[in-house]
Amino acid sequence: MDWTAALPTFFVTLREGFEAALVVGLILACLYKAKQTHLNPWVYGGIALGLVGSVVVGLLLTWGIEAFSLAYPQYETVIKPLLEAVFGTIAIVMLSWMLLWMTQQSRSLKTEIETSLSQALLQDSDAGWAVFTLVLIAVLREGFETVVFLLSYFQAGFVPWLGGAIGLSLAIVLGLLIFQGSIQINIRLFFQIMGLLLLLIIGGLLLSALIHYDIALYRWVDLHPQAQSLCFNPSESSCILGPRVWDTSSILPDRQFPGILLKALFGYRQHLYLVQAISYLMFITLIGGLYFRTLNHIAPSAGQK
Repeated sequence: MDWTAALPTFFVTLREGFEAALVVGLILACLYKAKQTHLNPWVYGGIALGLVGSVVVGLLLTWGIEAFSLAYPQYETVIKPLLEAVFGTIAIVMLSWMLLWMTQQSRSLKTEIETSLSQALLQDSDAGWAVFTLVLIAVLREGFETVVFLLSYFQAGFVPWLGGAIGLSLAIVLGLLIFQGSIQINIRLFFQIMGLLLLLIIGGLLLSALIHYDIALYRWVDLHPQAQSLCFNPSESSCILGPRVWDTSSILPDRQFPGILLKALFGYRQHLYLVQAISYLMFITLIGGLYFRTLNHIAPSAGQK
């Protein structure tokens, strides 16, 4: 069993879960300072419904995949890699956006939450529902992103989900320990390191998504030979990825350690094709450039904890 498949989901759920835990912890702290702890049950309700909603989304999408495969069994070999590619693409977009947005908003996030909560408390009888909604949206946002990311690994079985569950559990524990004062960490540095790791994981997910698109189209052409014009190289193992530009199978195979670890975390492949190489470089240059530019912009306050 390939336990390395749990590593990407572990790190992503750790980061996303820790982010949600900080938001919830900040809301609870603000309620305590405002002497409104009677609203805490609304916070817990928002957390519970957000988690349930995220799980339901995952179950519905999983059942949808199975139903679609059963309805069109002749296309099962096409459907699974195609759906994995689609979920991968959605996860790439959502995680990239969240990486950049969270980094840009890190300095003002606390102020924004406190302002939103203050406005909610002014609503008197509706304050509970306002707090509930604020927490629900925060948990659902992180939960939905995580579920989509996990579904991009659905062919790998339960191992990625196990990694995700462990990462989420650790994020919750860290959040509780921080707000109880049991431990102190540089939260900004934590997110910077996890952000860099997430950037590389997303880049690896991009390589994987391109492979799945290629596999899906290649298998479609196998079923419909008249569609060979869709492939650049229909006689080669790659359909739309162009010529092979990288072959390290004899030096660092991706099915043996440490290649399998690099593959799980960063999408390393012993065989790399031209379209993959160009796409990866463009992604790292664009998203990575924006990310590091944002880090440099917030550097003066990097010492905050």
